[in-house]
Amino acid sequence: MDRDWADPELDLDATAARAGYSRSHFVRAFKAVYGETPGQYLSRRRIERAAEMLRTADLTVTEICNLVGFSSLGTFSTRFREQTGLSPSEYRRENVGRGAALIPGCYALLWAGGFKPQRDSNFREAD
Repeated sequence: MDRDWADPELDLDATAARAGYSRSHFVRAFKAVYGETPGQYLSRRRIERAAEMLRTADLTVTEICNLVGFSSLGTFSTRFREQTGLSPSEYRRENVGRGAALIPGCYALLWAGGFKPQRDSNFREAD
């Protein structure tokens, strides 16, 4: 879950099977060890990463929402407010400008894997 946290299709059943447990036993064991369900843990990790991107990258809230694995902007905003006490936009306003300049969005997307360069059909590589 820590490695694939941004994958919107991260599957609880597959994660449980990989750990060698049934879904229900995995949820119980995970909560006993970490104090939260796997879903709560994953949401918290995604929000932590989103907060970092809001502070450091020149990307829209919607782009960040998608990059961290949320498929719904409404759910993302609700979870973000629950965890931080602020909406993503409010969080950005209060935290941008503390440190280095924002990373340009194109670089942040490339680094995060959300940018897929298109090959120019008019460009031919030399033999």
